[in-house]
Amino acid sequence: MAMIDEPLYPIAVLIDELKNEDIQLRLNSIRKLSTIARALGEERTRKELIPFLSENNDDEDEVLLAMAEELGVFIPYVGGVEHAHVLLPPLETLCTVEETCVRDKAVESLCRIGAQMKESDIVDWFAPVVKRLAAGEWFTARVSSCGLFHIAYPSAPEQLKAELRTIYGQLCQDDMPMVRRAAASNLGKFAATVEQSHLKTEIMSIFDDLTQDDQDSVRLLAVEGCAALGKLLEPQDCAAHILPVIVNFSQDKSWRVRYMVANQLYELCEAVGTEPTRGDLVSAYVRLLCDNEAEVRIAAAGKVTKFCKILNPQIAIEHILPCVKELSTDSSQHVRSALASVIMGMAPVLGKDATIEQLLPIFLSLLKDEFPDVRLNIISKLDQVNQVIGIDLLSQSLLPAIVELAEDRYWRVRLAIIEYIPLLASQLGVGFFDDKLGALCIQWLEDKVFSIRDAAANNLKRLAEEFGPEWAMQHIIPQVLEKINNPHYLYRMTTLQAISLLAPVMGPDITCQQLLPVVIASSKDRVPNMKFNVAKVLQSLVPILDQSVVEKAVKPCLVELSEDPDVDVRYYAHQALRACDQMVTPS
Repeated sequence: MAMIDEPLYPIAVLIDELKNEDIQLRLNSIRKLSTIARALGEERTRKELIPFLSENNDDEDEVLLAMAEELGVFIPYVGGVEHAHVLLPPLETLCTVEETCVRDKAVESLCRIGAQMKESDIVDWFAPVVKRLAAGEWFTARVSSCGLFHIAYPSAPEQLKAELRTIYGQLCQDDMPMVRRAAASNLGKFAATVEQSHLKTEIMSIFDDLTQDDQDSVRLLAVEGCAALGKLLEPQDCAAHILPVIVNFSQDKSWRVRYMVANQLYELCEAVGTEPTRGDLVSAYVRLLCDNEAEVRIAAAGKVTKFCKILNPQIAIEHILPCVKELSTDSSQHVRSALASVIMGMAPVLGKDATIEQLLPIFLSLLKDEFPDVRLNIISKLDQVNQVIGIDLLSQSLLPAIVELAEDRYWRVRLAIIEYIPLLASQLGVGFFDDKLGALCIQWLEDKVFSIRDAAANNLKRLAEEFGPEWAMQHIIPQVLEKINNPHYLYRMTTLQAISLLAPVMGPDITCQQLLPVVIASSKDRVPNMKFNVAKVLQSLVPILDQSVVEKAVKPCLVELSEDPDVDVRYYAHQALRACDQMVTPS
């Protein structure tokens, strides 16, 4: 008897747990559906488990979401693709619930199952589900149906295809804006499966209705449809049908629709090709750059370089640059920031002369902007301008502003300048760097912000690598070593860090003669933090120094530190001594 009852046990547990008051138990049971299905076997899963799930779908959204997700990968547990249709009823019911995320997951699972079903099963089982949902009394069913047409359509016979196109057209004219939104959102996917002859007639007619919808939430989703449909149509059809819609949308009364056009403009340009772009779309883009709403100008400004790349440079200079000049002094800091993040990319597009005459003044005004993000966005892209105008002009025009920013009151701006210095140094060359920027690099070691001091120490290492140890010995090392006498211990610690970073670049001789004596002298510092940092620096120097130097100078210093009253100093001194011993052992 036990043998007969045993297979019933998992389904009994599932039923009990699904009806349990504790949501966590119900959730756990749903997530174990695959285990239970394996225990039951394919036939009983089809005949008992799936019908049970179809009947018990009045639950918390969390449980229903988990069920919708599990059923999407359930084909192997019901006997493979030939029995996949048994999974459709519970998912069809989940497509009608009120919670959006449950419906979306149910649609996603239906699409996954439908993509694996045989063509005959799609016609017999899947298409009827789509039609029932599309005719649903409650709007949620109709919303869900919009996401399923692209799966049902390709396998359908001609008569059913015509019916599906008609139903989709009706959904696009539904009384409920939510249904029309879903239809607009999924139009691109559905259109991709429709034949060219019907695409130009029925689908374009549906699309035209959506573009004139009285709800802006529907129209802005139709903007996305422009790009999707544009890629499916022939260039001449695209110019005839899609281009006028884009131009109209750029003047739409709703700022959200105009924002969507500005955001998608480059994709829309790609869809309609370059020739029409140069005429109608340039004027549409100029309107968006000068829009009343800051959000629209932000989206448009962020696309300015991308848009200019598909234009003739002369058109960009004539039509786009005047707008860019206006935006560089826009009342919204976010507009200026969006512009600053992309404007440097315009230099290669416009060429040297236009960059020098037109763009450089804009760069300078943005470099002096009161909002730190604007300045940061310009600094981080300076190399793009250098490639076009050359270092001489860059240094004459922009360098004074960069030097000013090196002392900016916002530490993130100072940090961005420091990170750019090595690149600038390699472009400027040694002579120019020494005159203009050398003093700044040392000055940053005594910044009030730790991140700046840390970046400054790393910056010195990168400069030493760029210009070589001899240059560093002359221009960096003496100034760095002077800082060890600073009355504040935090700045003395930065000097130790700089020594630790510079030593591998400088080599054993300079390290032994110039750097090591300063480190050892610092072991007498009155601040424990300094002393344990001395131990850490000495540990980092051990691989660089000769063994005899380690024995004569480093180890005695570490032994002394290992007897310090401070526990942290002793700990790091012992660690460094162990590192010394390990270096000796292999040899």
